[in-house]
Parts: sequence; C-alpha cells; structure tokens
Amino acid sequence: MRKLFLLPVAVFMFAACQSGPKEEENPFFTEYETPHQVPPFDKIKESHYMPAFKEGMKQQKAEIEAIVSSSEAPDFENTILALDQSGALLDKVTSVFYPLRSADTNDSIQSIAREVSPMYSQHSDAIMMNMDLFGRVKAVYENMDEAGLNDSQKRVTTKYYKDFVRNGANLNSEDQERLKEINTKLSSQTLEFGENLLAETNENFELVIEDEADLAGLPKGVRDAAAETAEAAGYKGKWMFTPQKPSWIPFLTYGKKRELREKLYSGYFMRGDRNDEYDNKDIIKKIVALRAERAKLLGFENHADYVIDVNMAKEPEAVYDFILKLWEPALDRSKQERAEMQAIIDAEGGNFDLAPWDWWYYSEKLRKQKYDLDESQLKPYFQLENVRDGMFWVANQLYDITFEPVNNIPVYHEDVEVFEVKEADGSHIGLLYLDYFPRKSKRVGAWCTGFRDAGYDHENNEVVDPLVSIVCNFTKPTGDTPSLLTWDEVNTLFHEFGHGLHGLFTEGKYDRTAGNVPRDFVELPSQIMENWCGEPEVLRQYAKHYETGEVLPDDLIEKIQNSSLFNQGFANVEYLAASLLDMDWHTLTTDDKVEDVNAFEDASMNEIGLIPEILPRYRSTYFAHIFSGGYSAGYYVYKWAEVLDSDAFNAFKESGDLFNKELAAKFRKHCLEEVGEGEGMVQYKKFRGQEPSIDPLLEKLGFE
Repeated sequence: MRKLFLLPVAVFMFAACQSGPKEEENPFFTEYETPHQVPPFDKIKESHYMPAFKEGMKQQKAEIEAIVSSSEAPDFENTILALDQSGALLDKVTSVFYPLRSADTNDSIQSIAREVSPMYSQHSDAIMMNMDLFGRVKAVYENMDEAGLNDSQKRVTTKYYKDFVRNGANLNSEDQERLKEINTKLSSQTLEFGENLLAETNENFELVIEDEADLAGLPKGVRDAAAETAEAAGYKGKWMFTPQKPSWIPFLTYGKKRELREKLYSGYFMRGDRNDEYDNKDIIKKIVALRAERAKLLGFENHADYVIDVNMAKEPEAVYDFILKLWEPALDRSKQERAEMQAIIDAEGGNFDLAPWDWWYYSEKLRKQKYDLDESQLKPYFQLENVRDGMFWVANQLYDITFEPVNNIPVYHEDVEVFEVKEADGSHIGLLYLDYFPRKSKRVGAWCTGFRDAGYDHENNEVVDPLVSIVCNFTKPTGDTPSLLTWDEVNTLFHEFGHGLHGLFTEGKYDRTAGNVPRDFVELPSQIMENWCGEPEVLRQYAKHYETGEVLPDDLIEKIQNSSLFNQGFANVEYLAASLLDMDWHTLTTDDKVEDVNAFEDASMNEIGLIPEILPRYRSTYFAHIFSGGYSAGYYVYKWAEVLDSDAFNAFKESGDLFNKELAAKFRKHCLEEVGEGEGMVQYKKFRGQEPSIDPLLEKLGFE
C-alpha cells in the first residue's frame, strides 16, 4: 500500500483498540521470518494491529521531524527521498490490515477500523499541512533544474509538491483546521457506509425457500449451492438465496417464479434504503456535503473538479461529454432489447409488462432464441481451476512468465492459494494470492489488492518484490461438482488478473510514482486482459468440460463470438447510468442542498431518460465504489479505460498475432512496468505511437 497520506481521504480508513502484546511478540515489529518475507498470517493477532498502528505513526512523525529540523539546505535526498521512504512500519501494518478488512473481517476488526480511522486522518493531515515540511519540498521543486535532477526525480518531486497543495498546504491556519475536521468526519462516514452495506448484504435480507417447487427452472448446481448456504445458516433441508451476486443472479436468470424473483431482487436493490439502523441515506447527504465543502476550501468548484483535475479527463465536462456520446446509442439498444423481451412475454401469454426483476430471466430466453446459447451450456466448461490456468497461459504467451503453486506460504484463510511468479529465466518476480469464494467475512464484488507493493530498498540498494492478491466471490464447489464459473465470472477473473499483472510488473525507485497512474488509466491493465479470454484459441486452452475433459466445441465458441453484442444495451445503460449518477452527486456545490436522496437519484435518472426496466448498476444507497471506496467522481473510468483497452488490443489484432511478443514487451514496459514515470496519455502513446481511437470500442459494442 502506498503512503496513506497520499491516498484519497476515506478510501482506506478503518480501525480499534485492544491491549497489545509485548513489542517483541508483535510480528510487525520485526522482520518476517517467512519465505519471501510474507506476512505471517498464522502469527498475526488482532491485538497486534493497534500497537503497530500507533508505533508506525510515531515513527513516521519522528522521521518527518528529522526532515524538517535538518540544518542542511533542502535537496532531493534529504527531503524528497526521505519523505518517500518514511512510514515503513505504518506501510507494513496497513498493507495487512486493510486488505484483510475487506477479505476476512469480523466485529473486532471493524472495531479497530473505527478507532484508527480518525487517528489516521489526523496523522495524514499533520504531514500534509506541515508548513515547514512543505517549505522544504517547495524549495526542491522550485530548484529542480538547477539541481540537475533526472526525469524520475523531477516527477516524484512534482508529485509531492502537488500533493501538498491539493491537501491544503497553501490554506491559512483557520481553513486548515476546518479541512482537518472535514477529513476526519469523512473517514468516519465512509467507513460507516461500508459497514452498513456489509451488514445489509450478509444479515439484513435472505430468501429462504421451503417448497422445492419454488426452485422451478434452477439448474442443479444453483440448487445445491442454495442448499449449502441454507444449511450453513441453520436452515437444513431448505434453500437460501442472498444479495450476493453468485446467489441472486442465477435465481433471476433461471427462476420461473416471478414473485420470488421480485422479492429477491428487491432485497438486493433496497440495500441501505430500508429506514432502519443500516440505512445509508443520511450518510450520503453528509458525505456529499463534506466533499463539496472540502473542494471549495481547496479552490475547486466541486468535488468532481477536484478529483478529475489529476485524471486524464482533466475536467467534469469532458467526462459528461464522453459518457453522453455512448448514452444515446446504448439507450436505443436497450429499448430494442426491451421490445424483444416483451414480445416473448406476450407470446407466452404473460399478462404483464417487463420489470427490472424480469430482465435476466427473459434476456436469457432471448439469448437462446437469437443465438441458441444457454448459459448453462457453458458453465460445465468453465471450471475455476481451468480458467485460472488459462489466464496463466495467456500471461506466459505474452510475457514468458510462469506461475508455480507454493504450499509453504502462510495464508489468512484456508480457501486462499498462492503462486510464485517467475521470469522465463526462473528469476523471482513476486507472489500471487488467489481468494475465490464468498463468505460472511468478505465484502461483495471482486478486486485486486496486495500485502506489499513492488518498490525499491534504497538502504540496501535492492528491488522489493510484490505480494499481489486477487479476491472474488465465485460460486463454491458443492458435493462432487467443482466451482463452475459463468461467462461473466470468467471475464471478471481475467480482469482482476490484469490488475495483478500491473502490480507484479511495477518497477520504480520511488513509492510515490512506482505503479501510480491516474484513476481513468488504472483499468487499462485489467480490461485489456478480458479481450483475450474470449478469443477462440484461448478458449480452447482452458474451456474443458469438468466431467469429460472435452474442449469447448467449435459451435459453442462460435455462439459466444456471435453473442458478444448480446444485451449490450442493458450492460452499458446500467453502467453509464451509475456513472452519471456519480457525477451528478459530485458536481453539487456547497450551495446545493439535497433533502431527499431517492428524489435526487430519481431526478438524475429521469433527466437522462433511463427506462424503468433498468436500474443504475448501483443505486446510491449501496454505491460502495463512490461512498466508501476510491471511485468518487470516477466510476466513469471503466468505460474511459475501455477506449484504451479496445484500441490497445486492436494493435495486437492488426498485427495478425494475438501474442505478438514485440507489442507485449512494449505494453509491459510502458503501460505496466514504468507507467508511473509519465502521465497516462504519454505512457500510452509510447506503447501505441498515437492517441487511442474510440472506433474499436464502438465496433466492439456494436454501436457504430
């Protein structure tokens, strides 16, 4: 994890106090005596965190004081490099605590998170508003050319200087104090939003079915998983469905009982909006108001202006223009899809109009009708382990790297497996942790994180190898049936693996810049990998029937190819609607007051003409990306990066070789390894030789 005081406030804010052990017993206070110096999860106890947090902050404070009190004139080594290398112990504990808080939390961990959150915010502010420290950084920044700094040194110096300015270093003392208050409040509010959502997903709704007739239409694997979920929850002999995607999406796709589809989907989309102890509406109003006030203090019109100023898009207007270019063709396509599904309903004698909880069910029927393709035909060919090996194979073909399972590495949960990643010559790159299955201690979704970033140890003059982790929520094996993925989950695994490759390949001598890219560039490494997973020659590598070993037949491969444009109206409308909702929330100014969160959301969606059969991918009350994660005024970035990834993959297609070694080497160098050495577009043009074209994306979506 990069220096916390450089991350958006409230992105990684969690914590609590327990009596700590003696220092010599705390694993964070000594070097890890483990292979590759990985975290000793088997020895780390919850009681170790708070002492390590406090000591880490204490040590970094002392390191900052040493920089400030130096009698030497400010230069790169005694100011910028010293700042960049400060906080090693704090980095060490945060790099374990925060990933585990998302992947394997409990009440105690969440209690720690609540306590450490304001402490961390105050610690960060104390650094970024230290005027003496800023003065030294500014002195180095203003004399970069005279000092003869190289390009990498200039870049990291510039980044730190701008960080200080964006975090209030130029404010007067009164405004700085108010900014500190805002940051502390935001850290607590965003934390509470995420805790409410976790409780809503795990505890506040369940659909328990007692009559097997109510399972009509559901494949055996879905039924078996629901039975295991029910038994684990104390409902032996029944079937249970939850707001977890591996649970509710199959039910909505195959379940014939319409009233139950509505009940389950309502349980999903009403999260955080039940006017109970887990309700998020008031929290949203507070977060939005605080962000708007902070932006104004820092000289920006609104929070979106503040965030996007350092992105490739540069300003909110460019984001709106980009989204709306795609909105009209996507909306038109969704209306066509709606009409086609309504025709199926009418032909079957259904006396009702298509509703949001019907979309998955009838779109699956439409898929069968138009492409003779049934999702259940595909799943037997997508055994998790085979898909994993397939993505490893793609990485090997592109970059000549290998993945070897290792069994002597401590893990935080029995479901986790670890692979050593090596170059073609056998040299070590890093470790990859894979954590696939849902559990109550894990938040929803899929993400890539890590327990140590790639970096550089200046004291010992050596590279620090990364520990990368991919966390998912895929269907667990049941009985004799292994974990079988949906086509969407296959794409998700390849996507997160792309983030993992970015983390594994990152190079750079400075923490502030190594691997750090604009938010609207960060999805390029992940999304480009999705392009490979559906190519016929790649499918033939990993898509093998879990019972017979038969390779996915050519006719099914052809159907996957032919159906690539299927449901693109829905997929893009729900995503773009959420992106616009995010932008509307974060272009509010301090003069704008929101009294009713749902009314604001409705007005936002009505303005763009969202059809009632589709909800935004995330309604406000469970929009974790923007209210408890790092994507505020930035949910658009997935589609922005899709322009990049479509254009980049098109280079491979145009070359006639999907695994063109020369192109792969250039992509690895400019867009993965040294990407932090230049601005996003600069690095992309080094790879591509030109700015990206939107045409490959429009063609891929069928919107031309």
